[in-house]
Amino acid sequence: MDQHTLKQPDGSRHPRKRIGRGVGSGQGTYAGRGVKGQKKRGKVRVGFEGGQMPLIRRLSHKRGFRNRSRVEFQAVNLSDLARFPAGTAVDGAALAEMRLLDDAATPFKVLADGELDHALSVTAPRLSAAAKEAITAAGGSFEELAPAVKKVRNRIHLRRAKSAPAAADAGDEADSADEDADQDD
Repeated sequence: MDQHTLKQPDGSRHPRKRIGRGVGSGQGTYAGRGVKGQKKRGKVRVGFEGGQMPLIRRLSHKRGFRNRSRVEFQAVNLSDLARFPAGTAVDGAALAEMRLLDDAATPFKVLADGELDHALSVTAPRLSAAAKEAITAAGGSFEELAPAVKKVRNRIHLRRAKSAPAAADAGDEADSADEDADQDD
């Protein structure tokens, strides 16, 4: 089978329905739009119900919005960290092994609920300020992982925001030049 011999099977492509081309075409007279009424004479916007209260307004109001880029952190308390022996390196894998996290890749935040009486080396995506103090007070150390890079869209908005004042300053200079020219005349 060669490419130049390929063709579509019969019936796979239907011709466009030509409406309003006479009674003999089967789609003449009313052209498939029915008899009279608003939908015969023009378009009706989506959700319009003839003037009655639309469904979207009859439903309960759900206000606010849901941030789709939000990262949900799982809480890990100091009382959970106290289970580890002194001098242990605690990270996502160690917490998952102790079944304190669902998965080693789960983002978590160390909170200061409970007490820690021995030194640990904690590596976490987030730590509360009180948890940092408690870990250092117990003689341990902590490392907070770098935050994830923001979306490119946000960086573009920042670039536009930075360039906007510069453009405004250029406009101010042009206005002052026009004023100087007017004074000379």
